Amino acid sequence: MAKPFRFNLQRVLDIRGQLEERAKMELGKAMAACSEKEREIHRLENEKNARESSMSQKPTVTPEELWLWQAYRTRLVDDIRTSHVRLAELNEVRERCRRTLVTRAKDKKLLDKLKSNKAEIHAYEERLAEQNENDDMASIRYQPPLV
Repeated sequence: MAKPFRFNLQRVLDIRGQLEERAKMELGKAMAACSEKEREIHRLENEKNARESSMSQKPTVTPEELWLWQAYRTRLVDDIRTSHVRLAELNEVRERCRRTLVTRAKDKKLLDKLKSNKAEIHAYEERLAEQNENDDMASIRYQPPLV
């Protein structure tokens, strides 16, 4: 009877699979953070554009309104600039997570390939052993014809 295949590095393969899954989750979080920050930037730019158009459509503007508008616009521009800087940082984090995922996926794939090769070798050796056993039994049972 053939003994079942047992991969000696199965525990390492399992751990690498877990590391790959963790890297996928980290990449997903980084991608979500980037898209959230992009949405925030678009929202701030739309807000700035809408306020600029509404301010330009007013027939008369008091000095107080102008001062408030300039302070608000400066704050919006600063928020947009800060958001762009943060988005660049988040993009770097996302790229780092992507590289980590690629590395971990390669490591796992390497062990998967090793496991499949070892399984093929094991199956071949088991078939060979079974064939040899059958040949031995046939040789033992063979009786030459009596002449």
